[in-house]
Amino acid sequence: MTEQRPRIPIAPVLSRASFVSVPGRRPRSVLDAGQVRKVTSGRVAIALALRRMGVKAGDQVLVPAYHSASMVPPVRWCGATPVFYRIGPDASVDLADVGARLGPATRAMMVTHYFGFPQDMAAIRAFCDAHGIGLLEDCAHGFFGEHGGRPLGSWGDYAIASSMKFFPTYEGGCLVSSRHRLDEIALRSAGLGFEAKAALAALENSFAHGRLPLVRMLLRLPLRLKDLAWNALKSRRAVPSGTDPASTPALAPASSDSGFDFEPHWVDKRSSWFSRTVMALASSTRIAALRRRHYLMIEEAVRGLGGCRPLFARLPEDVVPWQCPLLFDDPDTAFERLHAAGVPLVRFGLPRWPGADAATCANSAMLAHHVLALPCHQELRADELAWMTGQLRTALQPRVQAA
Repeated sequence: MTEQRPRIPIAPVLSRASFVSVPGRRPRSVLDAGQVRKVTSGRVAIALALRRMGVKAGDQVLVPAYHSASMVPPVRWCGATPVFYRIGPDASVDLADVGARLGPATRAMMVTHYFGFPQDMAAIRAFCDAHGIGLLEDCAHGFFGEHGGRPLGSWGDYAIASSMKFFPTYEGGCLVSSRHRLDEIALRSAGLGFEAKAALAALENSFAHGRLPLVRMLLRLPLRLKDLAWNALKSRRAVPSGTDPASTPALAPASSDSGFDFEPHWVDKRSSWFSRTVMALASSTRIAALRRRHYLMIEEAVRGLGGCRPLFARLPEDVVPWQCPLLFDDPDTAFERLHAAGVPLVRFGLPRWPGADAATCANSAMLAHHVLALPCHQELRADELAWMTGQLRTALQPRVQAA
C-alpha cells in the first residue's frame, strides 16, 4: 500500500493557528516602521515607492542580482533600467560592487532582507545618503523583525512588505515609510468581485489543505453555488476575438497565483477587506513564536547529516523567518527527491532576470542553484513538520552511508 503523504501548505492557510493569543512580547513589524498603505502585493508597493522617489524614464535602479523576478517589472514600468549588483556568499550586500556600479543616472537602490535575515542597514543607509540616492528596503521576506533596535522597514526612504507571505490571506502587500507621508496616496477597492475572490480563495485554500473541516462542511452548498455563478461570470467576461486580453483586468492580481507579471491596473487598489481584517485579528506573537520554533526544528533535523546545512549560521533573537533556507551540496538530486516525495520547496532567485547571471554575480548564481527553502510558517501542524523533516533526512541519508 502506498503511504499517503500530507499536502503541506507552502504558505500560511486559514486555521486557528494564526489567531490564538499567547503570552509574550509582541514582535515589531513593518507596521511599526512608519506610515503604512495596504495594497494587493509587494510588487505594487515597489512600483508606488519608485514612483514616489521620482524614478522615471532614463534612470537606473540598483537591484540585487539575487532577486525575485517580480522585483524588476515595477522598475521597467517606471521607465527605468535595472542595474544588478553583487552579493556575498551569505547573501549580504557587496557595497564595494554597488559603488562601482553607481552612475549619473542612478536614482535608487533596492535592498532585500533574504528569508527575514536583516542586511547591515546602518552601513547601507550611510552609503545611500553619501551618494544622494534613494533607499528602498525590501521586507518581502521580513514582515516581522528588528535590526539595530529598529523595526525592519524603518531604514529605507520607503519599504515594502508582502503580507501574504506571513498571514493566511490570498493577497496583500504594504508600502511603508518612516520619512515621508503616505496619507495622500489615494487607494480604492478593486470591486465586489475582487473582495469576494480574496475571501473565498483564502477559505478554499484552507479547505484544500485539510483545515477548518467544520466550516468546509457548512459551506459545501454555498461554495458549489459559487462555482456555478463564478463560471457564468467568467463566461460573460470572456475577451472578444481580436481584443487585447490586457485590456480586461482580472478579478485578482497575478501575484496571488505566484505569477511574475506586473499589472498597472492594481497600482491604485487597496488590499481587500478580508485580508486587512485577518491581519488585524491575527496574533503576531504566536506567528513569530511558531515560525522561529519550526525553523529551529528543521535546522536541528539536518544537524550532522552532511550534504546540507543552514544558509545562516544562527537564528538571531529578533529574526522572524519567512522560510528555512538550506544550502545543499547536490541541490538537483535533493530537489528531485524532495519534490517527488511531495515536500514543498522554494528556489528563490529562479528564474533570474536576463543580465543577472553568473558573470554578473557568481554568488547569486550559486545561491539560486544550491539553496532550497522549506516552509516554517505558523500553520504547519506537528505531524506535517515531522513528516517533512523525515523526508529531508531520508533524502540526505544515502550520502551519509556512502561516505
